[in-house]
Amino acid sequence: MVNNLGRLAGRRALVTGGTRGIGAGIVRKLAAEGAVVLTTARSAGDAELPAGVLFTTADAADPDSAPRLADEAVRQLGGVDILVDNAGGGQAKPGGYGDIDDKAWQEVLETNLLGAVRLDRAILPGMVERGSGVIIHISSSSAHVPVGPLLHYSAAKAALSNYSKGLAEQVAARGVRVNRVSPGMTETSAVAAVIGDLAASASGDHDAARAALVELIGGIPMGRTGTPEDIANLVAFLVSDEASWITGADYVIDGGTLKAA
Repeated sequence: MVNNLGRLAGRRALVTGGTRGIGAGIVRKLAAEGAVVLTTARSAGDAELPAGVLFTTADAADPDSAPRLADEAVRQLGGVDILVDNAGGGQAKPGGYGDIDDKAWQEVLETNLLGAVRLDRAILPGMVERGSGVIIHISSSSAHVPVGPLLHYSAAKAALSNYSKGLAEQVAARGVRVNRVSPGMTETSAVAAVIGDLAASASGDHDAARAALVELIGGIPMGRTGTPEDIANLVAFLVSDEASWITGADYVIDGGTLKAA
């Protein structure tokens, strides 16, 4: 068995939205493999971060947040070698497109697309100057197959994936790699909230709502939902030197849900 602990020693990582769910799993994994990690959330809350992990508040939906966060990353880390644009999410609208108003659309676009675009724009000059760096965009399997109650979220993630591919092509020759990770249904508090939204609009039965959501995404052939650790393991590989010839790629990790085109 290969021991990968330490393969990120000396790397400086910025992970947005890293106090819970997939983001927290990524933070734990990168820190365990030797990276110095700075993570963010809208507020500190009651987050318990691994020893040595740094924290600052930031809101991906705030247009002014990105330059402030980039400055803070330089102050606390000295620079950024690894950027994981993880902050995102959206509220399920059980009625589908008719229930999704302009405010909901704008919120998911700001959080899931423009927040990453702005932060990349603020961080990339340092990576380009050094001639090295890795950016990971956390997208979603729903970018490939839209989910009705999350149509706005699915569309925002599809836009993020398209942007990510284009960015990868533009910065590859400058030593910066850009890839996407597209999780399927993963057991997080955000997914629990979606299940709660669906349950509230129906019978109130959370188990039935959960089963309905699994059916809505097409089932999970491997028979289980994902964990934050599943996603974090993939991210850790992609930001390591073992993935040095991988850029512009989209890794769907969903237990086999997504069918071939």
